[in-house]
Order: sequence, then structure tokens, then C-alpha cells
Amino acid sequence: MGRRFLGMKKNGLSSEPGACWQHLWEYGGSTGKTQSLALRGKEAMSCGSGKGGSALPTQDCHPPLPSSFLCRTHLRPLGVTIDDSLLTETKSTQKRKLSQKRKTLSGSFSTGSHLSPWPTYISDQTILHNRKPCSDDYQKRAGSWQQQPLGTTKPRYLEQLENYLRQELLLLDLGTDSAQELRLQPYREIFEFFIEDFKTYKPLLSSIKNAYEVMLAHQREKIRALEPLKAKLVTVNEDCNERILAMRAEERYEISMLKKEKMNLLKLIDKKNEEKISLQSEVTKLRKNLAEEYLHYLSERDARKILIADLNELRYQREDMSLAQYPGIWGEDPVKLTVALKMARQDLTRMQMELNTMKANFGDVVPRRDFEMQEKTNKDLQEQLDSLKDDYEEVRKEHEMLLQLHMSTLRERDQFYAELQEIQRTSTPRPDWSKCEDVVAGGQDRWHVLAEGKNSDQLVDVLLEEIGEGLLREKDFFPGLGYGESIPAFLQFDGIVENKKPTKKDVVNILKDAWKERIAEEQKEKFSDFFFNFLERRFGPSDAMAWAYTIFEYIKLFHSNEVMSQFYAVLMGKRKESVYIKQKETIAQLLKEMTHADSQNEGLLTMEQLSTVLRSTFPFKKDEKIQELMEAGGWHPSSSNADLVNYRLLFMEDEEGQSVPFLQKLWEQYLNEKDEYLYELKQELGLELHDKVTLPKLHEALMTIDPSLDKQTLNGYLSQAFQFPVTELPEEGEEKEEGTVIQLQTALEQLQMSDVRRMGPREQEPAT
Repeated sequence: MGRRFLGMKKNGLSSEPGACWQHLWEYGGSTGKTQSLALRGKEAMSCGSGKGGSALPTQDCHPPLPSSFLCRTHLRPLGVTIDDSLLTETKSTQKRKLSQKRKTLSGSFSTGSHLSPWPTYISDQTILHNRKPCSDDYQKRAGSWQQQPLGTTKPRYLEQLENYLRQELLLLDLGTDSAQELRLQPYREIFEFFIEDFKTYKPLLSSIKNAYEVMLAHQREKIRALEPLKAKLVTVNEDCNERILAMRAEERYEISMLKKEKMNLLKLIDKKNEEKISLQSEVTKLRKNLAEEYLHYLSERDARKILIADLNELRYQREDMSLAQYPGIWGEDPVKLTVALKMARQDLTRMQMELNTMKANFGDVVPRRDFEMQEKTNKDLQEQLDSLKDDYEEVRKEHEMLLQLHMSTLRERDQFYAELQEIQRTSTPRPDWSKCEDVVAGGQDRWHVLAEGKNSDQLVDVLLEEIGEGLLREKDFFPGLGYGESIPAFLQFDGIVENKKPTKKDVVNILKDAWKERIAEEQKEKFSDFFFNFLERRFGPSDAMAWAYTIFEYIKLFHSNEVMSQFYAVLMGKRKESVYIKQKETIAQLLKEMTHADSQNEGLLTMEQLSTVLRSTFPFKKDEKIQELMEAGGWHPSSSNADLVNYRLLFMEDEEGQSVPFLQKLWEQYLNEKDEYLYELKQELGLELHDKVTLPKLHEALMTIDPSLDKQTLNGYLSQAFQFPVTELPEEGEEKEEGTVIQLQTALEQLQMSDVRRMGPREQEPAT
């Protein structure tokens, strides 16, 4: 059977799956079954009845054969078409051969009617280990089986099946590509015999066999579908390898050509360098020869001139001697006189030519005396020019100062005129402020302290603060302002809020602590939210609202207190917090400079040192501003430069946060300088307050009045004016830049709220 199937495979033929099953059914329906089938059925029943009377086989009965016992007649080569007549003949031949084999196997196993005890006594032995019949391991196991006693031998039917399987495996040609498929055919036939002998398990075993056949057919179809892809992959791989080899050869050729070109260029460079060196040496030699020739011709020219002069001198001497020897020559011979005239004319022509030659050679030469006189004159004029430049620079500076003074005078005039108009409109008899001594707590002494150095407007504020403070202390509760949109977030509350009644000192200390925490804060939140969160952290959520109302009423009332007024302006959005922070940094820097100037660390500075520190810290302040700061620090006209001042006292504050006059004057100057800066900006723009201003125009005006502005500071000013984040400002030249406009009054108000200060002097236009 194996040789017949092998012949069919070599001829490219295979039978259909139904052929194998047809043989099995014919075998199962024949009347030639021997007693061996009945015997195997009885063994199966006896094994099953021993375990509870079940007809199913257990592990001690005949174990199922491997699932690889599939029909070898199902195999056929991929891509081969089978003729129907040849397939029918092949099926009939397979039926006859399979019937003969079954008869042979059944006849040989029909002897004996006893039940085999195998594998009861050798349950630890295996039936068939799927090894080659001719291997050493197989022979060893065959020898061991032969040495087993008769009481434990295998059933004869099993031995016949194994012998048949070994014979079929030995007859197979395992050297072909389809060796694995050929190897399955004997197992298929053994599995068919086994299925037909055990009728009880025939449906289950048949379904198992069909499942494996379907899976094998599916896998063959997959393999058949992948065969073209494999061939295509091999082709593509060969093409790619050829292309790679071609590219490598091309690259090697290009590399070799480039190397040759490189060597040629190197040789050319060496050749050019050699030519350059030779040319340089030749040029040097020619220059040397030229210098020698020039000296030679120069000496020849001088010698020729000397020789001509000598010849002229000799001729003149000869003529004089001839005239002396012949005194009557003028009246004696006209021919001689004619010849003499002719010779004189020739000499005149020659001398004229020599004169022209001299003019051509020395036309550009001037006498040393004239040169020295002109050089001296030029030096005197240069000194006069330098002196005039210095005088002009001094006059220009004086003119600049006068212009600034004029502008300041104009602003003061306008301010005084406005005050005059206001006074004329609202003028009333001057009040007698001494009447307040009996009203203010503390009596006359405290009123004198409060009223010192203040005008009527400031005294009214002081009086209102004193009255308001008394009223605040009489209040026990504040009414809540509700939850309206215009109400700040830290004051939104319905109901009655307790008045904590702190002193001014307590409020100032709380505000200072809030500023310290705000400056140290990394993630900046909105200032009003920070203020309420600070009160919650300090006094707890239950008392935070009461303290918020109390502090708000105090800072709203006390305008004369610097700490409270500045905190109120920042809290209500009337001023940026950067203004307060920058002012504190300026004060700290000024104190650091004074401490550095105090080499003895005694806390004392001379007036000269104080002036030097102020000028170095504030390089753009005018002299009168520096003078005002020194007067606020204790300087007066009768003081000398050697007078000492305790600079640490200039930075002191009282318990209510009121600073000394020096810091007050510094803050006042900052506000005035900001007003002047914005006024100058408005004048440069040349617009009214209700007019619109574009981003490029404001940019140009800022750079005009303050050319020292760096890009970061300039972008900060523009961001504050137009209320845009710095990252969203359009770049120069963009179309969006021209479309960014804002009312001039709004822009100036936004800049007034921000920290705006001059970064450098304004460049004056040159005088015409």
C-alpha cells in the first residue's frame, strides 16, 4: 500500500477524502469479520464494566491513538489538477487494497477467544513512541519487548498494527519535499482500522478524524496561497540585492573618482603655491632692482643739473671774458652781433625748455618755510575749533537744562493757575485750625504734631481721619454689602459683620505682613483673592470676613498713612502692585549703597558721600531733585561737606507706618517724574485725550522720549497700555499691529497705574 501511494504521489495524483471513508464503510459492512473484532469489543466492555458498569473505555483500557492517524489518500501536490477517470480508477484500486489488508489483518488476529490482560500488568509501558523502526532506540525497545514474560505481552492485534506501521514507514521515501505528508498515510490507515474495530467509539473518532482532515486541508490551502508570495519575495529580494550591489559599485566608482579628483586638486594647489612663492620672490627682486634704478636715475638727474649749471657758468664766464677783451665789439662788426644774437636766442630757447622742465618737476613742491607756516596756522585753527566745540557742548547742556527748567516752570505755572482758579472759585475765609485742638484726642500737643508742615487740604484730611477713627471705634458691626458684581470678592457677604476695632498700629502690622507674604509668594494669584486667603490663614475662616471689613474701612479712611493708602490703591485696582514692590527695592538698593559707602560701619556719612550715593543711585535725577533729597535728609545751606548725617535714620518708620521726610520726598519725586514722563509722551504723540492711538505710534513715541528702553521694558509698557499679555503683542511689521488701537486717555491711565520710569536721558536734536 505504501509503495502504491508513493507511486501515485510521484505521478502527481491523490484520491479524494471520501475514498478512504468509503473503504472503511465497506470494511465495516462485510460479513468476513473475524472473532478478533468481537474479542476486542468484549475486552472494551470488560474494561468498562470494571469501573461502575460503564461501556466507555477508561485509562486502563486501550488508549486512543494519536491524532496524526489521518488518511494518506487525502494528500496531493499543490497546483495539480486531477482527471476524473484517473481519480475513479484510483479510488477503486484503494478500495480493493484496503479490503485485502483488512482481511489479512482480521484473519491473522482471529485465533483465540480469551480476554487479553494487557495493559493491566504493564501500565507503565508505552505502546508506540513514534520513532523510526531502524533507529537504535527502537531496536533496544524491541529487544526489551521480546524479553518480557508471556503473561505481560501485548495483544496480537496491537502488535500486528505496529508491525504494519513499521513496514509502511520503512517503505516511504522520506527524501522528497512531501515527506511529512507521506508519513501521515500509514497513521491514517491504522486509525481507519482502529475506528472500524471499535464501533462504540466510531462516531467520536470519526468526528475527530474529520476535524483534523479539515484543518490539514485548510493549512494546505494557506500554504498553496503563500507559495506565490514566497516566490515573489525571493524575486524581490534578488532584485534588491542586485540594486544594492549596483549602488555599492556606483558608490565605489564615485569614491575612486572623487579621490582622484582630490589628488589632482591637491597637486594643482601645490603647483599654484610654488608659482606663488616664485612670483613673490620675483616681485621682491624686481622691487629691489626698481629701487636701485630709481636711486641711479635720481643721482643721474642731479648730476645732469649740476653739469648744466656748470656749463652755463662757463659760458657766461667766456662771454664776459670775450667782452672784456674786445670792448668795441658793439660797434665794430654787425655780423658778429648777428651771430651773437642768434646764439643768444638759441640759449634763450634752451633755457626756456629747462625752465619748463623745472616747473614740471617741481610744480607741486612748496618751500619748507611756507609749509611750516601753514602747519602752524592749521594747528592754531584746530585748537580754536576744539575750544569752540567744548563751548558749544557746555552751551547745549545749559540749553537742555533751561528747556527742562522751562517745561517744569510751565507745568508749575499751569498747576498754580489751576489752583488759583480753584481757589478763586471755592475761596472761603481761612479757617482757624486752632479750634481743632479741643476736638482731637490728645489735645493741643497731638494736634500740633498732626498739623506740622501740612496745608489746609491736608489738614482737612487729618481732621476727617480723626473724626472717622472715632466713629469707627463707636461701631460694633458693619452691614454686609451683598453679592453684587461691583462688590469686591473679599467683601461679598450678607448680614452683620463684627467690627474688630484694632488700632492703627495693628492694621499697619497686618498690612506689612501681607506684603511680605505676597512678595515671597511664587504662584501669583489675584491680589484681592490673596488678601482674603491671607486673612483666612491668619485669623481663621470664621473671622476672615470680619477682619476684611474692618481693615477695608481703616485703609479707606486713612489717606495720609502711606502704608494704608498704597495698600488700598493696589487692592482696589487703582495701582499695580509692582509699583510698591519696585519702590521698596529702590529703597533697599539705596540703603545698600549707603552701607557700602560707610567703610567704618558707624551709620554715619558726610554730606559729600550722601550726595555721591544719591547721584550714583539716581543718575537721571536733576541737581535740584538731588538737592531736595539732601534737604529732606538734613542738609541746609549753612552745612559743609564734612558734616555727618546718620543715614540709618533716613529709612526709619514710626509705629503707625509713617516714614520720615526723606522717604516721603523720594516717593513724591517718583510720582512727579512719572507725571512728567507721561506728559512728555502725550506731547510727543500730539493727540488729544479722546483721540485713538495705534500700537506702532505709541512704540515710536516711547522710543523717541526714552531711547534707552530695552525691548523687554518697552513690551511691558505697551502691554500695560493696551491691556494685552506680553506674549500676545504683535510683532513689528505685522498687519495686526496697525489694527491695535486704544483711546489715548485710557492708555495714559493704564500707564499711570503701572511702574513707569525713565531708563535714560532723551537725546536732544542737534542745533542748526
